[in-house]
Amino acid sequence: MLAIMADPIAEEHASQVGELCCECGQFHLLLDNHLYNFQDEVDDELICHICLQPLLQPMDTPCGHTYCFKCLENFMQEYNFCPMDRKKLFFQQCHKSSLLVRNLLDKLIVFCPFKAECQQTMQRCELEAHLQNRCPGFKKYKSELQRKKNPISKGKEDPPTKVETNTPKDPEVPSGGSSLVAESSAAAVVSLGTAEPGLVNPAFEETEEDLPQRTSLVAETTTIEIHREDPEEELGMRIVGGKDTPLGNIVVQEVLRDSVIAADGRIAPGDHILEVNGVNISSVTHCQAVSFLRHPGPVLHLMVLQEKGFSNKTAQQDSTSVTNREVIHVTLIKRDRSEPLGIKLIRKTDEAGIFILDLLEGGLAAKNGKLSRNDRVLSINGQDLRQGTPEAAAQIIQTTESRVNFVILRQPGVQLSDPVEDGSTSNSSSSSSSNGGSPVHHRRRLDQNHYRRKSTYQKDLPQGYISHEKTVAIKKEPKESLGITIGGGRDNKNKLPIYVTSVQPIGCLFRDGRIKRGDVLLSINGIDLTHLNYYEAVSALKSNAASHSVILKALEIISLNSPEPSLDIKEQGFSWSPLWITWLGLPSYLHCCQDIVLSKGNLESWGFSIVGGFEESKGNQPFFIKTIVPGTPAFRDRKLKCGDEIVAVNGVPAIGMSNSELIPMLKEQRNKVTLTVVSWPGSLV
Repeated sequence: MLAIMADPIAEEHASQVGELCCECGQFHLLLDNHLYNFQDEVDDELICHICLQPLLQPMDTPCGHTYCFKCLENFMQEYNFCPMDRKKLFFQQCHKSSLLVRNLLDKLIVFCPFKAECQQTMQRCELEAHLQNRCPGFKKYKSELQRKKNPISKGKEDPPTKVETNTPKDPEVPSGGSSLVAESSAAAVVSLGTAEPGLVNPAFEETEEDLPQRTSLVAETTTIEIHREDPEEELGMRIVGGKDTPLGNIVVQEVLRDSVIAADGRIAPGDHILEVNGVNISSVTHCQAVSFLRHPGPVLHLMVLQEKGFSNKTAQQDSTSVTNREVIHVTLIKRDRSEPLGIKLIRKTDEAGIFILDLLEGGLAAKNGKLSRNDRVLSINGQDLRQGTPEAAAQIIQTTESRVNFVILRQPGVQLSDPVEDGSTSNSSSSSSSNGGSPVHHRRRLDQNHYRRKSTYQKDLPQGYISHEKTVAIKKEPKESLGITIGGGRDNKNKLPIYVTSVQPIGCLFRDGRIKRGDVLLSINGIDLTHLNYYEAVSALKSNAASHSVILKALEIISLNSPEPSLDIKEQGFSWSPLWITWLGLPSYLHCCQDIVLSKGNLESWGFSIVGGFEESKGNQPFFIKTIVPGTPAFRDRKLKCGDEIVAVNGVPAIGMSNSELIPMLKEQRNKVTLTVVSWPGSLV
């Protein structure tokens, strides 16, 4: 992000705002924040909600949001609520942000504002000293200013050079007429109407008709305590992102059924993980985040950012009436007290009570099929929850032995979710021994909507990745096994190629040493493995392993920037599969694409944000889905996931596009859009 910049030599503007600021080297009003020109796009977490610029003297509110000191001070002179969630707020309750946050902001790289005379870059905290002591441009400005003040030289100087001036905009303050989209932290809200790099809430055109409907997107930071009876037990969620990817933050992609996280019920796909046991992971690499989250222990403290959806004035006005709403009784029967129901409950800022945000795929509630998203929970087991909290509801559910009786209120026209059949869930890390081991999953039906990535959609490998193809020829005894286990297959949920999950010390491949865990298997004895499902690949490996000689072709993916951590010691209980970041280095010809069609009304947003695209400093980067907003078309469709790569929009390839090119294309699609995406399984923690 580049801060809005005023030309240091523009006389007319200078006459309005006084002399050039000696701290930032730009013109601005005395009571306004300093202005800077940042070298790189600034992380969304470091942006002020009010001025939409990187934070200056950051202040934290009790409700978990962060603003510039001056922005918040000016705002609080007129209002008594938080600009983001409108909770009651007094300036005296706010406090300085942590030293870590302030140091991160001070270290942001900025350009010297005097580009004509000085092309230096430096940390933001060093700019003032640079201007005062080293900058030839600022020295020239002061000299010219002194000459103007000197009556002897007045009228003899050359006219100033005319340069285009970008006047700073007034700060946008969230109100009933503004539209905001929340990003990766409590300090990450941007106007939907902006073309901010890395963010889009496409096709939301701000018109007079829209203004009474939309207000803002509400996001909350929550601290969640997870308890594990077995300290080594996996949490049971998949994550994407990291500072070494365009996503930046760590985002939950999926919560696995019957896992520790699912049983707790408070974390859902799309949540951003900010801290683990007090350690800030919002600016760590993907591998570092995996290490933090896989660390064993009986208690885990997580700070997460959870988006609650758009607040809506019309809904607030109608919420007091239950006319035309239906009261429904639903009973779910647990097999034992610890069985989770698979329900995500939330509060809304514009309506009292508890609402069903999501039903986890394969969970008890989803299989029952009688509860639906957006149902309001009136009571559970006879206990009145009309003014209750999700925590109170979770306590009732967890302490119930068998029957959980819901009374819910539903608006007419809300469709029920389809029941999910038993056995429909599988794990992408499924594996079987190539020397006769039994597969661990039921066979999945092939999805006809997936297809190989077209040549027009293909791209070069991202920066920092190398793929090395190798051919391994082995002489062996006919009865000697290859000694590998495999995972993936085109019948897998993510349509993965076949990859090696382990190399056993009993086989010939271990003795040879060239095939490694994580290698993608391309062929065996000339038989192409890249289009096979899991069982076909197992069969092909078994039949060819009976030969005296075997020729294997494999692909090794090497990440130069983020080598996978040595987690072998910690992996007891983890079913091994490559990290999400590894799949980003897979060559395009091995990708499987899927077309996702989204439909929406005229006043709706598509409900997702994107990051990535071409930048001069970083070259071509893939576009990724970063945020999916509850209650929007992208959320309701349920096919799009955080971390998905956007390959094309309505058949037009996105490769090589910048944000400023892709965003208008998405905004032009009024009621229907087809997104071609590639989806990789998140890293299991």
